[in-house]
Amino acid sequence: METDFLVIGGGIAGVSVGARLSHLGRVALLEAEAGLGYHASGRSAALFDECLGAAPIVELNRASHAYHATANGGVLSPRGLMVVGRAEDAAAFEHDVAHMRLSRLTVDEARARMPILNPDAVAFAGYHGDAWDLDTDRLIQDFARDIRANGGTVATGTRVTAITRTGTGWRVETGRETVAARVLVNAAGAWADEVARMAGVAPLGMTPMRRSMARLPAPGGQDIRAWPMAVGAGERWYCKPDAGKLLVSPAEEHPMPPHDAFADDMVLAEGLARYEEMVTEPVTRVETNWAGLRTFAPDRLLVIGFDPLDPAFFWHAGQGGVGFQTAPAASQLAADIVAGRPPEIGAALAAAFSPARFATCPAA
Repeated sequence: METDFLVIGGGIAGVSVGARLSHLGRVALLEAEAGLGYHASGRSAALFDECLGAAPIVELNRASHAYHATANGGVLSPRGLMVVGRAEDAAAFEHDVAHMRLSRLTVDEARARMPILNPDAVAFAGYHGDAWDLDTDRLIQDFARDIRANGGTVATGTRVTAITRTGTGWRVETGRETVAARVLVNAAGAWADEVARMAGVAPLGMTPMRRSMARLPAPGGQDIRAWPMAVGAGERWYCKPDAGKLLVSPAEEHPMPPHDAFADDMVLAEGLARYEEMVTEPVTRVETNWAGLRTFAPDRLLVIGFDPLDPAFFWHAGQGGVGFQTAPAASQLAADIVAGRPPEIGAALAAAFSPARFATCPAA
């Protein structure tokens, strides 16, 4: 098979960039797992909040907001975000208030929004309403539908086994077929550096970080649908209502090799203990748990652009837990770069995400 753009990776990074590039040429997307969004994308907390992330990421969030709110009917629904802290969390709480533009709440006002908060433990609380649940499955499927509608292909259960540079681009082997492509797009998430090595391109030092999650019954049998997402100051833990249950995460970042991640029992228990300290309802049962790998570049910003040493190898990686939030603007930036047009987000912001910022790539 021959194509213009071969995208490796079927998470939100891959399907979004594939959708944008499908307006510029023929796209073939390859995903090793049986379904799209299997790894990090399928294990997301599914929240959109413009304030989450470093300053350049916040700008990508803002540039993505209109798409999330309106495209294909929109994928957002109201949630809100509340940060709570202990007396010893004063410095972390003040940082969160400033960075996340929170309005301060009294403990009673915080408990009105989340009645199980422990008044003997909560010393500080802040809130803003500009946080939304994000329908991650719809977003993935909408982008995948766009690829197909523009004549592209989306193949799951198709693992790349070899990548060879040719005079006109790339030859990629999958075990079932050979795909020839003009441009190779590396959207492989935790495996992004491995794909680069397969292609003979220097890796950038991507680090997958595990983050775990537990699903609990609604505390005390309460109706939690209107509760905000709650975060321990300094992101010591967080919880979020989800389909009548409560998701609780230790919010850990533990470096891991690329793999099908699973929760560490001790890490999960420690995180649940930090959550329990702040609430009046004990954790009596964990219904299920899981983990995902959030992959970061060395400076913790996304990597979007052609490799400085190979103009046919395109990086779209390092989403670091903000892949869904930033997908509309990040994928639009990728299309602008490939098309050779001025980026919608501006040249200065685009440069912050360019792989050219890494003057010396780490050794393989």
